[in-house]
Amino acid sequence: MLPESKELIAITASNNQVPDPEMLQSLQHNGLLSDTKTARFEMLTGGVSSDIWKITADGREYCVKRALSKLKVEADWFAPVERNQFEVSWYRIANEIAPGSAPRILAHDRNAMLFAMEYLDPKDHKLWKSELRDGRADAEQASRVGTILGQIHAGTANREAVQAQFPRKDIFQMIRLEPYLEATAARHPDLETQLFALSRRTADTRLTLIHGDVSPKNILMGPSGPVFLDAECACIGDPAFDLAFCLNHFLLKCLWTPPTTGAFLECFQSMSSSYLAEVDWEDRDRLEARAASLLPGLFLARVDGKSPVEYLTRESDREEVRRCARTLLFDPPVRLNDVVIAWQRELDHEH
Repeated sequence: MLPESKELIAITASNNQVPDPEMLQSLQHNGLLSDTKTARFEMLTGGVSSDIWKITADGREYCVKRALSKLKVEADWFAPVERNQFEVSWYRIANEIAPGSAPRILAHDRNAMLFAMEYLDPKDHKLWKSELRDGRADAEQASRVGTILGQIHAGTANREAVQAQFPRKDIFQMIRLEPYLEATAARHPDLETQLFALSRRTADTRLTLIHGDVSPKNILMGPSGPVFLDAECACIGDPAFDLAFCLNHFLLKCLWTPPTTGAFLECFQSMSSSYLAEVDWEDRDRLEARAASLLPGLFLARVDGKSPVEYLTRESDREEVRRCARTLLFDPPVRLNDVVIAWQRELDHEH
């Protein structure tokens, strides 16, 4: 899933929904489906960038994901379906570096642009976004996310074999930089220079394999730690983007669940510290400065870009984000803690 979306909700087989023949043939060819008559198909809703099915067949459960060329959002938003294969590659590489950090791939059909992956039972794999919404903000979990993300970045830096698997730059531009930073400039023309400069810098910084959509809605908290989902935006890029993209959500959720503000900001600090401790491919201060200066742009994008978060429904909340983000974009921070201080000041002033 690319933009912020509702959690996945299963539609049961009683709706008589069945995958298209191409998907069924692919599953049969890969030994995942022997008899369509005895199989159970559940289409999962809530995602906007792909069709996702949960399938129960031959005594096992798994999920199948196929990318869509036009995303299911209000604005016109298109993306190449080839991102499906980059997601598969990210999962495999992540699991090599940090075993269990991504779903296990069961089959990949390049022609049909779909893949099958293990099904992770929500009984013991809690969606992190739901946990945070309910006020369960655990700094130790945030620290673990930062550590694993840092390990994946460190393990892919300067690896030509990894870079060769992600040759495209245009997809990230289409589904991240344009709809977030550049589209936001249309609503804030006085910040066009700053926002486009952040977009260009991010596009030109290609140091490690990045996930591109690291956010609580794409992370499950399992028995062995966090599991990263939905790596459709994966590419060779700026690791500071992944860090800033996730930290952004801790700031936003202070308005979603105000009583947990202190814990959200602790999660921000814990993830920042644990991530930066893994940085060995470049100067840590330089990476932190990029993340800190990018964060206000992403912050503003989640209220005025093409993918605003769905839970900030009050205009007063959106105005708080705008005030803080605009101030920081005009006077860019170089430390992540500077962003926390500015946001805390805004919250204290309003509440």
